[in-house]
Amino acid sequence: MATTATSKPAKSERPEAPIQRSSTAEWAITILVLLFGTSTIAQPFVIPTSSMHNTLYTGDHLIVDKLAYAPPGPISKYILPYEEPKRGDIIVFRHPTLINVDYVKRVIGVPGDHIKLVNKQVILNGKPMEEPYAIHLPNSIPYRDNFPAGDPDYAPDPKMSARAEQMLHDNVVNGELVVPPGSYFAMGDNRDNSLDSRYWGLVPRENIMGKPLLVFWSYDAPTEDLQAYTLHHMVDLALHFFTKTRWNRTLKFVHGYPLGG
Repeated sequence: MATTATSKPAKSERPEAPIQRSSTAEWAITILVLLFGTSTIAQPFVIPTSSMHNTLYTGDHLIVDKLAYAPPGPISKYILPYEEPKRGDIIVFRHPTLINVDYVKRVIGVPGDHIKLVNKQVILNGKPMEEPYAIHLPNSIPYRDNFPAGDPDYAPDPKMSARAEQMLHDNVVNGELVVPPGSYFAMGDNRDNSLDSRYWGLVPRENIMGKPLLVFWSYDAPTEDLQAYTLHHMVDLALHFFTKTRWNRTLKFVHGYPLGG
């Protein structure tokens, strides 16, 4: 059973593109994962909410690469491309307050970055970011259009609110959030419908488990079915497996997007 995951550079020079695995390497790793993978190497996750639309859909079932950010060993560091999370990476992590819940978001800020939002526009280290993956929807849950200046007007849990308030108290300098060492600022691509670092604070490095590698199956189902695998979901699968499976997303690789800064 899958673990539930909840979900314009101004610089003249082009941002340095991150080193990415070649398609051959990706397929080789995927085959190894499917043949020999364990929870130590890779793990299946399902996306039950829309916070990462349109990059990841509600009902996407993922294989998460748990080796990508793992500490390199004396030999394995020459074989596997270990790395630190980068701006634009999509990450899977243990939520800081909901310890047993795994989230999927996009890294927007790494340690040392200065971040603010002005009318929904991300300003990273003084430069407005171009984010082709981000979407904004009307009539959504309350959203911090201007961060960190906006009011933290929504959080479903007092612990989340406390972490956000601590972040704003400790890490805001001259109207910008300064990401401290060992922490990352993450947001969902569906910006108006994402409960993310704006509302519950920074992601600790030790909470980051890996990155989505592959959508191995995608099924159009409501959140409540994907979170609990209800009887309704079982019946729905039996009746509509072929018609509600998103076949065009099968075996689709998941990639980040390089953000300058």
